Amino acid sequence: MARLKAACPHADDGIARDRLSRHPRNLVPRRAMPVGDDAIALFVDMARQAAASVAELKSRDDIPAAAAAFLRQHDLPEKLRLAADARLAGLDWGKIETMDGPAGADDAAALSHAFCGIAETGTLMMLSGPDNPVSLNFLPDNHLVVLEADGIVGAYEDAWDRLRKKMGESTMPRAVNWITGPSRTADIEQTLVLGAHGPRRLHILLIREQDA
Repeated sequence: MARLKAACPHADDGIARDRLSRHPRNLVPRRAMPVGDDAIALFVDMARQAAASVAELKSRDDIPAAAAAFLRQHDLPEKLRLAADARLAGLDWGKIETMDGPAGADDAAALSHAFCGIAETGTLMMLSGPDNPVSLNFLPDNHLVVLEADGIVGAYEDAWDRLRKKMGESTMPRAVNWITGPSRTADIEQTLVLGAHGPRRLHILLIREQDA
């Protein structure tokens, strides 16, 4: 940073600080401004276009059954690495063996909680922390993510506004991960391969309950 400043002797630090403090918004397209049910519908459509699967649930109590159905569908062990999130505590997981803490290389499936969803692109905003280890997003082959319907916003700028409102202007999580569909690459002969750098499946559990 010192070298950059020396290379730009006429730069005004005050202008830069002012711009950062105002959080100027980029040009947001009209399609990224839906609200209510329209935002939910756009999010679900875009998430599915990005090869994610979406299960809409009536309440948080339906999460274990939906997770079990996903594991059975893909012939996976009844084991799930869980985020130690208070919003997931107290659920009856039945026959599913749950494990807390960061994910390991042997974990076939993990479940974590999204901070919010972006309708414009069907993207999940994931915050790192003790209750949501980053490894859950990348190591297991199957990633299940809980998202409340009232946590869906139109554009990325709205997501940052929500995060600043929650954590304050000067406090941020160590990492913010944006997840749009399962991991993919087409680097080799333009052939699409899922799961190259992370989960090959992304399953979103969308909670519709009004008091989520």
